[in-house]
Amino acid sequence: MSEAGFASEAASAADPREELAELVASTRALIEWYESVGASDVLVDGSAESALAPLIPGARAAAPRGAAPMPAFAAPAPAPTFAALVAVPAPDVVVARAATPQFVAPSFATPSFATPAAPQRAPAAAFADAAIAVAAPAARPALPAPVVAAAFDPERAAIAAESDDRRTHLAVLAGEARACTRCVLHTTRKQAVFARGNPFAELVFVGEGPGAGEDAQGLPFVGPSGQLLDKMILGMGYHPDDVYICNIVKCRPPENRKPEPTEMAMCSPFVTQQLALIKPKVIVALGATAVQGLLPNVTEGITRMRGKWKVYGKQLTPVMPTFHPAYLLRSPDAKRDVWNDLKAVMEKLGKPLRKG
Repeated sequence: MSEAGFASEAASAADPREELAELVASTRALIEWYESVGASDVLVDGSAESALAPLIPGARAAAPRGAAPMPAFAAPAPAPTFAALVAVPAPDVVVARAATPQFVAPSFATPSFATPAAPQRAPAAAFADAAIAVAAPAARPALPAPVVAAAFDPERAAIAAESDDRRTHLAVLAGEARACTRCVLHTTRKQAVFARGNPFAELVFVGEGPGAGEDAQGLPFVGPSGQLLDKMILGMGYHPDDVYICNIVKCRPPENRKPEPTEMAMCSPFVTQQLALIKPKVIVALGATAVQGLLPNVTEGITRMRGKWKVYGKQLTPVMPTFHPAYLLRSPDAKRDVWNDLKAVMEKLGKPLRKG
């Protein structure tokens, strides 16, 4: 090829108008072929003119067949120039200027113009606000006056402490009695029988020992003798739950026999601690065994000493010996004597006396 031909071919290849014309011709031929074979739905609006409109300067796109004219869209805004972006920096961005200027690629994201933050207060004022918030807690409703007074009443607090202490000690003592193996009575018992009634009672009844019914239920005086004792207590103006009832020994002797002196001695610490915790004003000893368990130095029989006041312990608690309810079931005529003994107890406690 000659130099002239080579230059002419190079100039022709470099001319974009010729390339555009070839592209238009090829596209037109392709579209006409689509229309000839019935594949016009491939086109946007079904015409070659519409498809070629973006490529041909001054061409107008035809409206789609059977469709409403397409809405006109506003031309996109021109991208901001680099000079404009550099001239107006974002208000919330601090530009650090280096010693040597460097090119930074511009960001075309829309800057956010947030409301400027409120000016910060001085540290001293901030600390003052925090101190005020801590020193001034939310107001609470005041307690009623009677409740506040009761909460700080030393006498009531002492009574409550004594109440809890007394009940706790008696509960511990009852647990020790149930686990006691000091004498042989524990080998034949079903369970230990500790007490029943009010641990703050002013009147205490002390019997001999549990029977079969008491051994089965774990409470003293629940059989026929206990039912008679409850009637006696009601006659005195008390409820059975108002008094305290216990026995010298806590385990049933076999065949309801009288407890042996050694058995009574082994069990005496329980009775001593019970009476020390309850602090009764009067003790009624029911039967000779109860008198011997409380007053070991007394040697008189129950018939001779009943109705005569005795004294128990360092507290000098008055003790009234009288017949056991079981004896009254066998000898009903003795009820009159027991009632006279109980009237003396009521008088000692300041209770009103009844006729009969």
